[in-house]
Amino acid sequence: MSTKKLGLACAGGGVEGAVYEIGALCALEDAIIGLNTKQMDVYVGVSAGALICSNLVNDISPRDMSLAILSHLDGVNPISPEILYKPNLKEVAGKLFQLPGKFIDVIRSYTSDMRDNSLFGALADFTELLPNGVFDNAPLEAYLRDNFNKDGKTNDFRELKTMLRIVAVDLDSGKTVRFGEDGFDHIPISKAVQASSALPGVYAPVEIEGRQYVDGVARRTIHASVAFNEDVKLVIGINPIVPLEHDLEESEFGSLVDKGLPTILSQTFRMMIHSRMKAGLKGYAQKYPDADVVIFEPPATDYRMFFNNILSFSTRKEVCEHAYRLTLLDIKKRRKELAPILEKHGFMLNEILLEQDEFILYKEKTGSTREQFNSALNRLDVLLQRLEN
Repeated sequence: MSTKKLGLACAGGGVEGAVYEIGALCALEDAIIGLNTKQMDVYVGVSAGALICSNLVNDISPRDMSLAILSHLDGVNPISPEILYKPNLKEVAGKLFQLPGKFIDVIRSYTSDMRDNSLFGALADFTELLPNGVFDNAPLEAYLRDNFNKDGKTNDFRELKTMLRIVAVDLDSGKTVRFGEDGFDHIPISKAVQASSALPGVYAPVEIEGRQYVDGVARRTIHASVAFNEDVKLVIGINPIVPLEHDLEESEFGSLVDKGLPTILSQTFRMMIHSRMKAGLKGYAQKYPDADVVIFEPPATDYRMFFNNILSFSTRKEVCEHAYRLTLLDIKKRRKELAPILEKHGFMLNEILLEQDEFILYKEKTGSTREQFNSALNRLDVLLQRLEN
């Protein structure tokens, strides 16, 4: 068991990203002997990762989260589509109420000097009446608040036994805010998660004490420096959103441009945040030479994750299972690289698990007890072998 300080940094990615991170965390706990993601020293969550980290610090394990999203766990209210996708009707109604006045203003402006004003330019003024977000994520805040205010959990950063930092962006100043730090630790955790996950265009900005906040991914992807600044020596990062390496000659999908504007925007967004993350990782290596960061993410050739709607809720079981399998395959492929890093921090890989031909997260309940017993024996066997060597 590691005695050095450990950190977990989870990035964003919408609903699909959160579910992917749950599956990846389950895989990491199975593949790394001694790792308990509920007992890290520092947690840094951005957007969907803020949701995951806030659950972990409240003693909700990745396995529990995987069951909660499937509505199979007693004691944790299941997340439903209504919680995540409430239409932003209140703001829409307010914008519609402003429409007559805006129409008069546009006509007056256009007719005041028709030689210099174009019709399309005048119509562009109507964009002010577009809603700031399609959905309202206030139900997510209420859901988390309800869960964190019972059964020994907490919705107060100051009451946590470990450090949690939730990253959001102040829309008007453009500055990064880390809820949980001094000056921001009185904000409820549920409210901080709501702000950090307010993806522009999808969710309306979240007002907190007179300031407007949006998704933290606008400025940061992993933000592992928060953990390194707390003398953390190993940060495990999970990033569910990567750009697609599309092979036109071998792919059955054709060019991405044929899939329309949403696909083009998705690929562009992924390239931007991924290149920024890679640049950040290089900076970490120079600034924190005695610390390590290990990132787990889908392969760039994974069409399943790319073409799945990042806002999808109906495919959550498939995504969680997919993430579990991909993460274990990634660990298996990188075992020579990962093993020395993990050993330096007091961990070892579960070689017996990694030698399996198939990785399944959701097994039949009839065999669960026996499988858990066999898994425990496998882990014990690996530990004993290690001690003998």
